[in-house]
Amino acid sequence: MKDRLVYWAYALGWAVLKHLPEPVARWLFDRLADYAWRRRGPRVRQLEANLRRVRPGLHEAALRRLSRAGMRSYLRYWMESFRLPVWSRERVLRDVQVGGYERIREALDSGRGVVVALPHMGNWDLAGTWIAQLGHPFTTVAERLKPERLFDRFVEFREGQGMEVLALSGGGANVIGTLARRLRAGKLVCLVGDRDLSEAGIEVSFFGEVTRMPAGPAALAQRTGAALLPATLWYDGPVLRGMIHPEVPVPEEGDRKARTLAMTQAIADVWQQGISEHPQDWHMLQKFWPADLPARETVGGGSAAGRADAAKEPAAGASGT
Repeated sequence: MKDRLVYWAYALGWAVLKHLPEPVARWLFDRLADYAWRRRGPRVRQLEANLRRVRPGLHEAALRRLSRAGMRSYLRYWMESFRLPVWSRERVLRDVQVGGYERIREALDSGRGVVVALPHMGNWDLAGTWIAQLGHPFTTVAERLKPERLFDRFVEFREGQGMEVLALSGGGANVIGTLARRLRAGKLVCLVGDRDLSEAGIEVSFFGEVTRMPAGPAALAQRTGAALLPATLWYDGPVLRGMIHPEVPVPEEGDRKARTLAMTQAIADVWQQGISEHPQDWHMLQKFWPADLPARETVGGGSAAGRADAAKEPAAGASGT
């Protein structure tokens, strides 16, 4: 029953929101964000627990203001994503401004594949639409979830924006092998990879505390010779801004495991800086640090609503094998 309600909630969003005048849609989603923030349910409390790591010196009132801004940013992501299928190319190119794009273009022009690794910041679906509109369709990975038809709707939505979406599991295909083939062919792969969706993540230091991040982006870069480019996204008024950061090189020394660890930590360091500068746009409403997890609980677990939320994230988990 819960899965059915979740599916119809998302289906209603895609069907109805794109027809509302944009000011009305923005007003509605701001009100929904404020309502959820005032109720201070488990996900808002977890957002605040995560933000305490980002801004440890904030007093309670300031933290609450930051979490309110975070909820509005998070609901803005959904409002834009539901309306994205009717956005024109001109609108996308106007409202997305990303620095460092030449790093992607130069690597692709040279024949190298590119792995762009992003955290859950801003609107990664809108950023993906932007890069596809610039002539760079790409491959990504999404966690399979139930109900199956909700996953299918997310795949349909993303493919309509110029993305090739691979299911993390249950698809009968070797996901890592497919990603490696795309990269060896000089193609683009984009992975949202700040949250480990398996138990095989790499331990990194993030805001002074140990957590796990997927090894996939670093492992794929080593395996294929692709350029590994971390990216960050944030909102600036009506504009989604971003930065494609300099390439994370493969270390010359150490075995494969040591190189993967060093590269994943380098990505984490870039993301930490970006999140520090724009904490309200880090959409991490789930448990992220192992210290918050009960024994035997994995980061990818959770309720039906949590599983539905996971569908929006092109996942990089389990890609280090």
